[in-house]
Amino acid sequence: MMAKLYERWLLHLWQGEFSLAHELVTPGFVGHWPGMDVHGPDQLIETLRQGHEPFDDVTITLDVGPLVDGDHVAARWTFAGAYRGGMPGATAAPGTRIAFSGHDILRAEDGRFAEYWVISDIQSLSRQLGTG
Repeated sequence: MMAKLYERWLLHLWQGEFSLAHELVTPGFVGHWPGMDVHGPDQLIETLRQGHEPFDDVTITLDVGPLVDGDHVAARWTFAGAYRGGMPGATAAPGTRIAFSGHDILRAEDGRFAEYWVISDIQSLSRQLGTG
């Protein structure tokens, strides 16, 4: 069950089916990104929209996992897309293909995710966009 829940999280929600957040996370969900916390499904949806906005043709692949241990699941993924433009300081031309990887750890509660920790390769993304 946890593996299927994670696959829906990564391969559907993160791929762009943002409304699934209400189904996949608890009302008290907390997502821990470096430097910020996101609370509840509505803030999660807004965070995902903002993350997708500078990119077209987004694909997300599951590279490793999901690895399940009790109520926790972990995995490695890759985000890829075509840069649309509009990120402050970016020198990459619109249409530039980018890809970067990251790791997720999630904790489930009653069949939905209640907590999320993510680490992604922002240095690689910054290099590709010309912001770092």
